[in-house]
Amino acid sequence: MTIDEGTYDFIITGAGSAGCVLANRLTASGRHRVLLLEAGGEDNLFWMRVPMGYPMLFANPKINWMFESAPEPELGNRTMYQPRGKVLGGTSSINGMVYIRGNPRDYDDWRQAGCEGWSYDDVLPYFRKAENQARGEDAYHGVGGPLHVSDHPTRDEISDAIIAAGVEAGLPANGDFNGAMQEGIGYYQTTTHRSRRWSTANAYLHPVRSRPNLNVVTGAHATRLTLEGTRVTGIEFTTPKGTHVARASGEVIVSGGVFGSPQLLQLSGIGPADHLKQMGIAPVLDRPAVGANLQDHFYIQFMFRCPKPITLNDLAMSWPKKLWAGAQYLLAGKGILAGNGIYAGAFARTDPRLDRPDLQINMNIWSVAERTSAGMVPHPFSGFTMSPVHLKPDARGTVRLTSADPKAAPDIRFNFLKTRHDIDAMIAGMRLVRKISQQPALKSYVTEEIQPGLDVASDADFETFLRAKSYSNLHPAGTCRMGHDETCVVDPQLRVHGIEGLRVVDASVMPRVTTGNTNAPTIMIAEKASDMILAAARAH
Repeated sequence: MTIDEGTYDFIITGAGSAGCVLANRLTASGRHRVLLLEAGGEDNLFWMRVPMGYPMLFANPKINWMFESAPEPELGNRTMYQPRGKVLGGTSSINGMVYIRGNPRDYDDWRQAGCEGWSYDDVLPYFRKAENQARGEDAYHGVGGPLHVSDHPTRDEISDAIIAAGVEAGLPANGDFNGAMQEGIGYYQTTTHRSRRWSTANAYLHPVRSRPNLNVVTGAHATRLTLEGTRVTGIEFTTPKGTHVARASGEVIVSGGVFGSPQLLQLSGIGPADHLKQMGIAPVLDRPAVGANLQDHFYIQFMFRCPKPITLNDLAMSWPKKLWAGAQYLLAGKGILAGNGIYAGAFARTDPRLDRPDLQINMNIWSVAERTSAGMVPHPFSGFTMSPVHLKPDARGTVRLTSADPKAAPDIRFNFLKTRHDIDAMIAGMRLVRKISQQPALKSYVTEEIQPGLDVASDADFETFLRAKSYSNLHPAGTCRMGHDETCVVDPQLRVHGIEGLRVVDASVMPRVTTGNTNAPTIMIAEKASDMILAAARAH
Protein backbone atom coordinates (compact mmCIF):
# COMPACT_ATOMS: atom_id res chain seq x y z
CA MET A 1 0.00 0.00 0.00
CA THR A 2 1.40 3.37 -1.05
CA ILE A 3 0.88 6.35 1.25
CA ASP A 4 -0.12 9.59 -0.51
CA GLU A 5 1.78 12.51 1.00
CA GLY A 6 0.02 15.15 -1.08
CA THR A 7 1.34 17.95 -3.27
CA TYR A 8 4.17 20.40 -2.63
CA ASP A 9 5.57 23.28 -4.63
CA PHE A 10 9.09 21.94 -4.19
CA ILE A 11 10.41 18.57 -3.08
CA ILE A 12 14.06 18.32 -2.00
CA THR A 13 15.71 14.91 -1.73
CA GLY A 14 18.57 15.05 0.77
CA ALA A 15 18.93 17.34 3.81
CA GLY A 16 22.68 17.69 3.43
CA SER A 17 25.01 20.61 2.81
CA ALA A 18 22.88 21.82 -0.12
CA GLY A 19 19.44 20.55 0.90
CA CYS A 20 19.34 22.44 4.21
CA VAL A 21 20.20 25.69 2.41
CA LEU A 22 17.44 25.11 -0.14
CA ALA A 23 14.87 24.29 2.54
CA ASN A 24 15.61 27.56 4.32
CA ARG A 25 15.64 29.83 1.29
CA LEU A 26 12.68 28.30 -0.60
CA THR A 27 10.37 28.58 2.43
CA ALA A 28 11.42 32.09 3.51
CA SER A 29 8.59 33.97 1.77
CA GLY A 30 5.91 31.65 3.10
CA ARG A 31 4.48 31.27 -0.41
CA HIS A 32 5.89 27.86 -1.24
CA ARG A 33 5.17 24.55 0.42
CA VAL A 34 8.35 22.46 0.63
CA LEU A 35 8.98 18.80 1.46
CA LEU A 36 12.52 17.95 2.59
CA LEU A 37 13.42 14.26 2.66
CA GLU A 38 16.41 12.83 4.53
CA ALA A 39 17.32 9.15 4.56
CA GLY A 40 19.16 9.52 7.86
CA GLY A 41 18.00 10.74 11.23
CA GLU A 42 18.36 13.68 13.58
CA ASP A 43 21.76 15.30 14.12
CA ASN A 44 21.69 14.92 17.89
CA LEU A 45 24.81 12.89 18.68
CA PHE A 46 27.09 14.54 21.24
CA TRP A 47 30.19 14.15 19.06
CA MET A 48 28.50 16.09 16.26
CA ARG A 49 28.66 19.17 18.45
CA VAL A 50 32.31 18.85 19.48
CA PRO A 51 34.76 20.05 16.78
CA MET A 52 37.34 17.42 17.72
CA GLY A 53 34.58 14.80 17.75
CA TYR A 54 34.58 14.16 14.03
CA PRO A 55 36.94 11.14 14.20
CA MET A 56 34.19 9.53 16.30
CA LEU A 57 31.82 9.98 13.33
CA PHE A 58 34.22 8.62 10.71
CA ALA A 59 32.84 5.08 10.82
CA ASN A 60 29.46 5.28 12.57
CA PRO A 61 26.87 3.52 10.40
CA LYS A 62 23.99 5.27 12.18
CA ILE A 63 24.91 8.61 10.63
CA ASN A 64 27.33 7.64 7.85
CA TRP A 65 26.74 5.84 4.54
CA MET A 66 30.26 4.36 4.82
CA PHE A 67 30.63 3.71 1.10
CA GLU A 68 33.61 1.88 -0.40
CA SER A 69 34.90 2.37 -3.91
CA ALA A 70 35.62 -0.46 -6.29
CA PRO A 71 39.24 -1.72 -6.17
CA GLU A 72 41.64 0.82 -7.67
CA PRO A 73 43.92 -0.91 -10.23
CA GLU A 74 46.80 1.57 -9.88
CA LEU A 75 46.73 1.36 -6.08
CA GLY A 76 47.24 -2.37 -5.65
CA ASN A 77 43.47 -2.94 -5.93
CA ARG A 78 42.85 -1.16 -2.66
CA THR A 79 39.37 0.27 -2.12
CA MET A 80 38.83 3.89 -1.10
CA TYR A 81 36.62 4.39 1.96
CA GLN A 82 34.02 7.11 1.41
CA PRO A 83 32.30 8.42 4.56
CA ARG A 84 29.21 10.46 3.65
CA GLY A 85 26.71 11.95 6.05
CA LYS A 86 23.42 10.09 6.49
CA VAL A 87 21.88 12.61 8.88
CA LEU A 88 20.42 16.12 8.91
CA GLY A 89 23.21 18.35 7.66
CA GLY A 90 24.66 15.53 5.57
CA THR A 91 28.43 15.49 5.34
CA SER A 92 28.60 18.96 6.90
CA SER A 93 27.57 17.18 10.13
CA ILE A 94 30.51 14.74 10.07
CA ASN A 95 33.32 16.48 8.15
CA GLY A 96 36.49 18.24 9.29
CA MET A 97 34.87 21.71 9.12
CA VAL A 98 37.71 23.39 7.16
CA TYR A 99 36.33 26.45 5.34
CA ILE A 100 37.93 26.83 1.92
CA ARG A 101 36.13 28.37 -1.06
CA GLY A 102 38.54 27.39 -3.81
CA ASN A 103 40.49 29.62 -6.16
CA PRO A 104 38.77 32.50 -8.00
CA ARG A 105 40.05 31.09 -11.30
CA ASP A 106 38.09 27.88 -10.67
CA TYR A 107 34.84 29.74 -11.19
CA ASP A 108 36.14 31.81 -14.08
CA ASP A 109 37.01 28.49 -15.73
CA TRP A 110 33.44 27.29 -15.20
CA ARG A 111 32.22 30.42 -16.97
CA GLN A 112 34.74 30.00 -19.79
CA ALA A 113 33.45 26.47 -20.29
CA GLY A 114 29.96 27.85 -20.95
CA CYS A 115 28.45 27.99 -17.46
CA GLU A 116 26.99 31.48 -17.67
CA GLY A 117 26.53 33.16 -14.30
CA TRP A 118 29.20 31.11 -12.49
CA SER A 119 32.29 33.33 -12.74
CA TYR A 120 34.04 34.37 -9.54
CA ASP A 121 32.38 37.78 -9.67
CA ASP A 122 29.02 35.99 -9.97
CA VAL A 123 29.54 33.59 -7.06
CA LEU A 124 31.38 35.83 -4.58
CA PRO A 125 28.13 37.54 -3.48
CA TYR A 126 26.71 34.13 -2.56
CA PHE A 127 29.76 33.19 -0.51
CA ARG A 128 29.37 36.51 1.30
CA LYS A 129 25.59 36.05 1.69
CA ALA A 130 26.05 32.67 3.37
CA GLU A 131 28.78 33.81 5.72
CA ASN A 132 28.91 35.25 9.20
CA GLN A 133 32.64 35.95 9.30
CA ALA A 134 34.07 36.21 12.81
CA ARG A 135 36.70 38.72 11.61
CA GLY A 136 34.07 41.10 10.23
CA GLU A 137 33.03 42.25 6.78
CA ASP A 138 35.31 43.20 3.91
CA ALA A 139 35.39 42.92 0.12
CA TYR A 140 35.68 39.13 0.33
CA HIS A 141 33.69 38.27 3.45
CA GLY A 142 30.18 38.81 4.74
CA VAL A 143 28.53 39.09 8.13
CA GLY A 144 24.99 38.28 9.17
CA GLY A 145 24.66 35.11 7.11
CA PRO A 146 23.60 31.77 8.61
CA LEU A 147 27.02 30.08 8.30
CA HIS A 148 29.43 30.97 11.08
CA VAL A 149 33.07 30.99 9.95
CA SER A 150 35.51 31.22 12.83
CA ASP A 151 39.17 31.27 13.74
CA HIS A 152 40.47 28.50 15.97
CA PRO A 153 39.80 29.33 19.64
CA THR A 154 43.45 28.73 20.51
CA ARG A 155 46.72 28.67 18.63
CA ASP A 156 48.65 25.42 18.41
CA GLU A 157 52.36 25.11 19.14
CA ILE A 158 53.14 22.57 16.41
CA SER A 159 51.07 24.46 13.84
CA ASP A 160 52.92 27.67 14.64
CA ALA A 161 56.20 25.83 14.04
CA ILE A 162 54.95 24.29 10.78
CA ILE A 163 53.87 27.70 9.47
CA ALA A 164 57.27 29.15 10.35
CA ALA A 165 58.97 26.21 8.62
CA GLY A 166 56.80 26.67 5.53
CA VAL A 167 57.90 30.29 5.29
CA GLU A 168 61.52 29.18 5.71
CA ALA A 169 60.92 26.74 2.84
CA GLY A 170 59.79 29.57 0.57
CA LEU A 171 56.00 29.73 0.97
CA PRO A 172 54.44 33.13 1.64
CA ALA A 173 52.59 33.59 4.93
CA ASN A 174 48.84 33.82 4.31
CA GLY A 175 46.29 34.87 6.90
CA ASP A 176 43.24 34.32 4.68
CA PHE A 177 43.05 31.58 2.05
CA ASN A 178 39.62 32.91 1.00
CA GLY A 179 40.70 36.50 0.48
CA ALA A 180 42.93 38.31 -1.98
CA MET A 181 45.36 35.38 -2.45
CA GLN A 182 45.05 31.64 -1.94
CA GLU A 183 48.71 30.64 -2.19
CA GLY A 184 50.78 30.42 0.98
CA ILE A 185 50.76 28.89 4.45
CA GLY A 186 48.76 29.79 7.53
CA TYR A 187 45.86 28.93 9.81
CA TYR A 188 42.58 27.60 8.45
CA GLN A 189 39.19 28.92 9.44
CA THR A 190 36.38 26.51 10.27
CA THR A 191 32.61 26.27 10.15
CA THR A 192 32.29 26.41 13.93
CA HIS A 193 30.59 28.75 16.37
CA ARG A 194 31.47 29.22 20.02
CA SER A 195 33.58 26.05 19.93
CA ARG A 196 30.82 23.94 18.36
CA ARG A 197 30.38 22.48 14.89
CA TRP A 198 28.19 24.66 12.71
CA SER A 199 26.72 22.37 10.05
CA THR A 200 24.14 23.45 7.49
CA ALA A 201 21.54 21.83 9.74
CA ASN A 202 22.59 24.21 12.53
CA ALA A 203 22.96 27.17 10.19
CA TYR A 204 19.99 26.84 7.86
CA LEU A 205 17.52 24.14 8.91
CA HIS A 206 16.99 24.19 12.67
CA PRO A 207 16.22 27.94 12.89
CA VAL A 208 13.33 27.55 10.39
CA ARG A 209 12.11 24.04 11.04
CA SER A 210 8.90 25.30 12.64
CA ARG A 211 7.80 27.11 9.50
CA PRO A 212 4.32 25.84 8.62
CA ASN A 213 5.21 25.57 4.92
CA LEU A 214 8.20 23.24 5.56
CA ASN A 215 7.77 19.51 6.14
CA VAL A 216 10.97 17.68 7.12
CA VAL A 217 10.80 13.89 7.01
CA THR A 218 13.74 11.90 8.38
CA GLY A 219 14.27 8.19 7.75
CA ALA A 220 12.92 8.85 4.26
CA HIS A 221 14.92 7.10 1.53
CA ALA A 222 14.16 8.42 -1.97
CA THR A 223 13.77 5.42 -4.28
CA ARG A 224 12.77 6.94 -7.62
CA LEU A 225 11.40 10.01 -9.32
CA THR A 226 7.87 9.72 -10.68
CA LEU A 227 7.51 10.87 -14.27
CA GLU A 228 4.90 11.49 -16.93
CA GLY A 229 6.87 11.18 -20.14
CA THR A 230 9.91 13.36 -19.59
CA ARG A 231 8.38 15.55 -16.90
CA VAL A 232 9.02 14.80 -13.24
CA THR A 233 5.80 14.82 -11.24
CA GLY A 234 7.06 13.85 -7.80
CA ILE A 235 9.03 11.38 -5.74
CA GLU A 236 8.65 7.90 -4.33
CA PHE A 237 10.32 7.22 -0.98
CA THR A 238 10.27 4.67 1.80
CA THR A 239 10.10 5.06 5.56
CA PRO A 240 9.57 2.50 8.33
CA LYS A 241 5.85 3.06 7.72
CA GLY A 242 6.07 1.89 4.09
CA THR A 243 6.19 3.36 0.60
CA HIS A 244 5.16 6.99 0.09
CA VAL A 245 4.53 9.16 -2.96
CA ALA A 246 4.58 12.96 -2.94
CA ARG A 247 3.72 15.15 -5.91
CA ALA A 248 5.46 18.36 -6.98
CA SER A 249 3.46 21.13 -8.64
CA GLY A 250 6.70 23.02 -9.21
CA GLU A 251 10.02 21.17 -9.15
CA VAL A 252 11.85 18.26 -7.62
CA ILE A 253 15.37 19.18 -6.53
CA VAL A 254 17.81 16.30 -6.14
CA SER A 255 20.44 17.02 -3.49
CA GLY A 256 21.66 13.54 -2.68
CA GLY A 257 25.34 14.32 -3.11
CA VAL A 258 27.96 13.23 -5.59
CA PHE A 259 27.09 9.54 -5.17
CA GLY A 260 23.40 9.75 -4.28
CA SER A 261 22.21 12.16 -6.96
CA PRO A 262 23.39 10.20 -10.01
CA GLN A 263 22.18 7.02 -8.32
CA LEU A 264 18.65 8.39 -7.94
CA LEU A 265 18.59 9.64 -11.53
CA GLN A 266 19.70 6.25 -12.80
CA LEU A 267 17.15 4.42 -10.63
CA SER A 268 14.55 6.66 -12.30
CA GLY A 269 15.64 5.75 -15.84
CA ILE A 270 17.82 8.83 -16.48
CA GLY A 271 21.35 7.82 -17.38
CA PRO A 272 23.38 5.51 -19.65
CA ALA A 273 20.70 3.43 -21.39
CA ASP A 274 22.79 0.27 -21.83
CA HIS A 275 23.77 0.28 -18.16
CA LEU A 276 20.18 0.87 -17.05
CA LYS A 277 18.97 -2.05 -19.16
CA GLN A 278 21.62 -4.29 -17.60
CA MET A 279 20.21 -3.30 -14.20
CA GLY A 280 16.65 -4.10 -15.35
CA ILE A 281 15.57 -0.45 -15.46
CA ALA A 282 13.64 0.92 -18.45
CA PRO A 283 15.46 4.01 -19.80
CA VAL A 284 13.48 7.24 -19.85
CA LEU A 285 16.35 9.34 -21.14
CA ASP A 286 19.67 8.04 -22.47
CA ARG A 287 22.19 10.38 -20.83
CA PRO A 288 25.62 8.73 -20.49
CA ALA A 289 26.93 11.77 -18.58
CA VAL A 290 24.86 10.87 -15.50
CA GLY A 291 27.39 9.42 -13.07
CA ALA A 292 30.38 10.24 -15.28
CA ASN A 293 33.11 12.86 -14.62
CA LEU A 294 33.71 11.74 -11.01
CA GLN A 295 36.66 13.67 -9.60
CA ASP A 296 38.33 13.79 -6.22
CA HIS A 297 41.45 15.17 -4.65
CA PHE A 298 44.11 12.68 -3.69
CA TYR A 299 46.50 12.64 -0.74
CA ILE A 300 49.19 10.82 1.18
CA GLN A 301 50.36 11.17 4.78
CA PHE A 302 53.84 12.08 5.97
CA MET A 303 54.04 11.30 9.70
CA PHE A 304 56.58 12.55 12.21
CA ARG A 305 57.51 11.54 15.73
CA CYS A 306 57.47 14.48 18.10
CA PRO A 307 59.60 14.70 21.28
CA LYS A 308 57.00 16.86 23.05
CA PRO A 309 53.78 15.40 24.55
CA ILE A 310 51.53 17.99 22.87
CA THR A 311 49.69 15.98 20.21
CA LEU A 312 46.34 14.25 20.07
CA ASN A 313 48.17 10.94 20.32
CA ASP A 314 49.09 11.92 23.88
CA LEU A 315 45.46 12.63 24.66
CA ALA A 316 44.39 9.25 23.27
CA MET A 317 46.96 7.45 25.45
CA SER A 318 46.06 9.09 28.77
CA TRP A 319 42.81 8.94 30.71
CA PRO A 320 43.79 11.87 32.95
CA LYS A 321 44.41 13.98 29.84
CA LYS A 322 41.10 12.86 28.35
CA LEU A 323 39.26 13.83 31.52
CA TRP A 324 41.04 17.18 31.66
CA ALA A 325 40.26 17.89 27.99
CA GLY A 326 36.62 16.99 28.55
CA ALA A 327 36.39 19.27 31.59
CA GLN A 328 38.04 22.15 29.71
CA TYR A 329 35.61 21.79 26.85
CA LEU A 330 32.41 21.26 28.83
CA LEU A 331 33.10 23.96 31.41
CA ALA A 332 34.79 26.63 29.32
CA GLY A 333 34.50 25.65 25.63
CA LYS A 334 38.28 25.57 25.42
CA GLY A 335 41.14 23.13 25.04
CA ILE A 336 42.03 20.59 22.40
CA LEU A 337 38.42 19.44 21.87
CA ALA A 338 37.37 22.97 20.87
CA GLY A 339 39.47 22.77 17.69
CA ASN A 340 39.34 20.33 14.80
CA GLY A 341 42.98 19.24 14.98
CA ILE A 342 43.61 20.61 11.47
CA TYR A 343 44.83 24.03 12.43
CA ALA A 344 47.23 24.92 9.63
CA GLY A 345 47.43 24.38 5.91
CA ALA A 346 49.15 25.52 2.77
CA PHE A 347 48.46 26.02 -0.92
CA ALA A 348 51.33 25.78 -3.38
CA ARG A 349 52.15 25.16 -7.03
CA THR A 350 54.05 22.03 -8.01
CA ASP A 351 55.14 23.88 -11.17
CA PRO A 352 55.84 27.65 -11.11
CA ARG A 353 54.26 27.95 -14.57
CA LEU A 354 50.82 27.11 -13.16
CA ASP A 355 48.32 29.96 -12.78
CA ARG A 356 47.06 28.76 -9.37
CA PRO A 357 47.94 26.26 -6.64
CA ASP A 358 47.52 22.61 -7.49
CA LEU A 359 48.69 21.38 -4.08
CA GLN A 360 47.18 21.67 -0.62
CA ILE A 361 49.03 20.55 2.51
CA ASN A 362 46.98 19.68 5.59
CA MET A 363 48.67 19.62 8.99
CA ASN A 364 47.14 17.30 11.60
CA ILE A 365 48.22 17.21 15.23
CA TRP A 366 48.10 13.42 15.34
CA SER A 367 49.64 10.45 13.54
CA VAL A 368 47.97 7.18 12.65
CA ALA A 369 49.36 3.69 13.22
CA GLU A 370 46.58 1.96 11.30
CA ARG A 371 43.21 2.53 9.68
CA THR A 372 40.49 0.03 10.55
CA SER A 373 36.80 -0.34 9.79
CA ALA A 374 36.14 1.24 13.19
CA GLY A 375 38.30 4.30 12.48
CA MET A 376 41.91 5.34 12.87
CA VAL A 377 44.27 4.12 15.59
CA PRO A 378 46.94 6.64 16.69
CA HIS A 379 50.58 5.80 17.32
CA PRO A 380 51.44 5.03 20.98
CA PHE A 381 53.74 8.06 21.06
CA SER A 382 53.60 11.77 20.21
CA GLY A 383 53.21 12.39 16.51
CA PHE A 384 51.84 14.73 13.85
CA THR A 385 51.12 14.56 10.13
CA MET A 386 51.55 16.68 7.02
CA SER A 387 49.58 15.50 4.00
CA PRO A 388 50.14 16.75 0.45
CA VAL A 389 46.89 16.79 -1.54
CA HIS A 390 46.77 16.97 -5.34
CA LEU A 391 44.02 19.43 -6.27
CA LYS A 392 43.99 19.22 -10.08
CA PRO A 393 44.01 15.51 -10.93
CA ASP A 394 43.52 14.11 -14.42
CA ALA A 395 41.66 11.13 -12.92
CA ARG A 396 38.02 10.78 -13.93
CA GLY A 397 35.75 8.07 -12.62
CA THR A 398 32.14 6.96 -12.56
CA VAL A 399 29.20 6.28 -10.26
CA ARG A 400 26.96 3.47 -11.49
CA LEU A 401 24.30 1.21 -10.06
CA THR A 402 25.13 -2.19 -8.63
CA SER A 403 21.47 -3.17 -8.53
CA ALA A 404 17.97 -1.88 -9.19
CA ASP A 405 17.55 -1.98 -5.40
CA PRO A 406 17.53 1.69 -4.27
CA LYS A 407 19.21 0.76 -0.99
CA ALA A 408 22.16 -1.01 -2.59
CA ALA A 409 25.39 0.99 -2.42
CA PRO A 410 26.48 2.43 -5.78
CA ASP A 411 29.52 1.32 -7.76
CA ILE A 412 32.18 4.04 -7.28
CA ARG A 413 35.33 4.10 -9.41
CA PHE A 414 37.90 6.90 -9.21
CA ASN A 415 40.67 5.64 -11.55
CA PHE A 416 43.41 7.35 -9.55
CA LEU A 417 47.04 7.60 -10.76
CA LYS A 418 46.46 6.57 -14.36
CA THR A 419 48.50 9.48 -15.75
CA ARG A 420 52.11 10.55 -15.33
CA HIS A 421 50.91 14.06 -14.50
CA ASP A 422 49.05 12.88 -11.40
CA ILE A 423 52.02 10.84 -10.20
CA ASP A 424 54.57 13.60 -10.77
CA ALA A 425 52.41 16.23 -9.06
CA MET A 426 52.13 14.06 -5.96
CA ILE A 427 55.89 13.39 -5.93
CA ALA A 428 56.50 17.15 -6.08
CA GLY A 429 54.11 17.58 -3.16
CA MET A 430 55.87 14.93 -1.13
CA ARG A 431 59.23 16.55 -1.72
CA LEU A 432 57.84 19.91 -0.57
CA VAL A 433 56.48 18.37 2.65
CA ARG A 434 59.85 16.81 3.39
CA LYS A 435 61.55 20.14 2.72
CA ILE A 436 59.24 21.87 5.20
CA SER A 437 59.83 19.17 7.81
CA GLN A 438 63.59 19.73 7.64
CA GLN A 439 63.54 23.49 8.23
CA PRO A 440 65.06 24.99 11.40
CA ALA A 441 61.67 26.00 12.83
CA LEU A 442 60.67 22.33 13.12
CA LYS A 443 63.99 21.01 14.39
CA SER A 444 62.83 20.71 18.01
CA TYR A 445 59.51 19.10 17.00
CA VAL A 446 60.76 16.24 14.80
CA THR A 447 62.83 13.33 16.03
CA GLU A 448 61.96 10.97 13.17
CA GLU A 449 60.05 10.79 9.90
CA ILE A 450 57.90 7.73 10.67
CA GLN A 451 56.24 7.49 7.26
CA PRO A 452 57.54 7.00 4.67
CA GLY A 453 60.98 7.34 6.28
CA LEU A 454 64.08 9.01 4.89
CA ASP A 455 65.12 5.84 3.04
CA VAL A 456 62.31 6.66 0.59
CA ALA A 457 64.23 9.20 -1.47
CA SER A 458 64.12 8.54 -5.23
CA ASP A 459 61.16 9.26 -7.52
CA ALA A 460 60.70 5.50 -7.92
CA ASP A 461 60.62 5.08 -4.12
CA PHE A 462 58.06 7.86 -3.79
CA GLU A 463 55.89 6.35 -6.51
CA THR A 464 55.94 2.94 -4.81
CA PHE A 465 54.98 4.56 -1.50
CA LEU A 466 52.26 6.55 -3.24
CA ARG A 467 50.62 3.49 -4.79
CA ALA A 468 50.70 1.63 -1.47
CA LYS A 469 49.57 4.31 0.99
CA SER A 470 47.61 7.07 -0.76
CA TYR A 471 43.89 7.79 -0.37
CA SER A 472 40.93 9.69 -1.67
CA ASN A 473 40.77 13.07 0.05
CA LEU A 474 36.96 12.79 0.35
CA HIS A 475 36.17 15.76 -1.89
CA PRO A 476 34.18 14.03 -4.66
CA ALA A 477 32.55 16.20 -7.32
CA GLY A 478 31.26 16.34 -10.86
CA THR A 479 28.93 13.37 -11.44
CA CYS A 480 26.03 15.56 -12.67
CA ARG A 481 28.24 18.05 -14.43
CA MET A 482 26.97 21.51 -15.38
CA GLY A 483 27.22 22.74 -18.97
CA HIS A 484 25.60 22.60 -22.37
CA ASP A 485 26.97 19.63 -24.30
CA GLU A 486 26.46 15.87 -24.17
CA THR A 487 29.10 15.47 -21.45
CA CYS A 488 26.87 17.45 -19.06
CA VAL A 489 23.80 16.56 -17.01
CA VAL A 490 22.46 19.97 -15.98
CA ASP A 491 22.43 23.39 -17.60
CA PRO A 492 23.79 26.53 -15.84
CA GLN A 493 20.39 26.90 -14.15
CA LEU A 494 21.00 23.36 -12.77
CA ARG A 495 18.02 21.98 -14.71
CA VAL A 496 18.48 18.42 -15.93
CA HIS A 497 18.85 18.33 -19.72
CA GLY A 498 15.91 16.64 -21.40
CA ILE A 499 13.75 16.43 -18.26
CA GLU A 500 11.21 19.01 -17.11
CA GLY A 501 10.66 19.96 -13.48
CA LEU A 502 13.97 18.55 -12.23
CA ARG A 503 17.16 20.14 -10.94
CA VAL A 504 20.28 18.83 -9.24
CA VAL A 505 21.84 21.03 -6.56
CA ASP A 506 24.98 19.76 -4.80
CA ALA A 507 28.69 19.20 -5.48
CA SER A 508 27.84 16.80 -8.30
CA VAL A 509 27.13 19.77 -10.63
CA MET A 510 30.72 21.09 -10.46
CA PRO A 511 32.28 20.91 -13.95
CA ARG A 512 35.66 20.58 -12.27
CA VAL A 513 36.42 20.10 -8.59
CA THR A 514 37.47 23.29 -6.86
CA THR A 515 40.96 24.06 -5.55
CA GLY A 516 40.45 23.00 -1.93
CA ASN A 517 37.78 21.64 0.39
CA THR A 518 34.36 21.37 -1.22
CA ASN A 519 31.83 22.11 1.54
CA ALA A 520 31.88 25.90 1.24
CA PRO A 521 31.46 25.77 -2.57
CA THR A 522 28.53 23.36 -2.16
CA ILE A 523 26.80 25.79 0.19
CA MET A 524 27.42 28.61 -2.31
CA ILE A 525 25.92 26.49 -5.12
CA ALA A 526 22.77 25.97 -3.06
CA GLU A 527 22.50 29.67 -2.19
CA LYS A 528 22.73 30.60 -5.87
CA ALA A 529 20.38 27.80 -6.93
CA SER A 530 17.76 29.02 -4.45
CA ASP A 531 17.65 32.40 -6.16
CA MET A 532 17.38 30.77 -9.60
CA ILE A 533 14.57 28.46 -8.48
CA LEU A 534 12.59 31.28 -6.89
CA ALA A 535 13.07 33.51 -9.95
CA ALA A 536 11.71 30.72 -12.18
CA ALA A 537 8.73 30.27 -9.86
CA ARG A 538 7.94 34.00 -10.01
CA ALA A 539 8.16 33.93 -13.79
CA HIS A 540 5.44 31.28 -13.88
